[in-house]
Amino acid sequence: VANSLRRTMIAEVPTMAIDLVEFIENTSVLADEFIAHRLGMIPLLSHDVDKFKYTRDCICTDYCKDCSVEFRLHVKCTEEGTRTVTSHELISSNKSVVPVTEGEDDPGIILLKLRKGQEINIHCIAKKGVAKEHAKWSPCCSVAFEYDPHNNLRHLDYWYEKSIEEEWPLSANAAEEEKADPDAPFDYKAEPTTFYFNVETVGSIKPQNVVIMATRILQEKLGTLLLALEDDQNPDNTAAAADDGDWY
Repeated sequence: VANSLRRTMIAEVPTMAIDLVEFIENTSVLADEFIAHRLGMIPLLSHDVDKFKYTRDCICTDYCKDCSVEFRLHVKCTEEGTRTVTSHELISSNKSVVPVTEGEDDPGIILLKLRKGQEINIHCIAKKGVAKEHAKWSPCCSVAFEYDPHNNLRHLDYWYEKSIEEEWPLSANAAEEEKADPDAPFDYKAEPTTFYFNVETVGSIKPQNVVIMATRILQEKLGTLLLALEDDQNPDNTAAAADDGDWY
């Protein structure tokens, strides 16, 4: 269950990310595909991601404000030297979906560099998605969990030269539990009941919101599975519904 929650946080919590890129002008030294890949990996603020629809669920033919956000980037170097183009210069059509920053002093993510006379002019479409479709939609850069920090269950066999305590320092989670008495009888049937998660995001969604959203998604998936199992265990109900014309 703990690993299911971890995998859900990584791969099934939706975010916004640039998915379509139209190049109007590109005279830089980088190929279109290279720049498009960089644009897709820019983390976008996704606190309001639930307000957007998936493209597959939207009634529009291509894209609209209900399922996407438009970005514009138009920069031309007119001076001597090198002009650095960053994510700060992406202009969004929605103020709630913009590139992630770490404050006013954040220099932004470097996209490319231009020399005098070079120009980049592109139109981007950001869409809602999940990381099991592409890693650019993952809200997390790292999710790890730990259980039994004192190794009371003896699931770990430490390799050491002189001292386990000196060569294998305890994590901060050890303060939440007590070390088992070495003279007490070992309970070989004991199982872990507490898991400590460390969730690090790319900034698009707060870590606590990622945990809440992943828990809700996992509950919905388990609920769907439960309903399917109930239907499988009660085939008479399904057959009766089909006879009444209420099930297809």
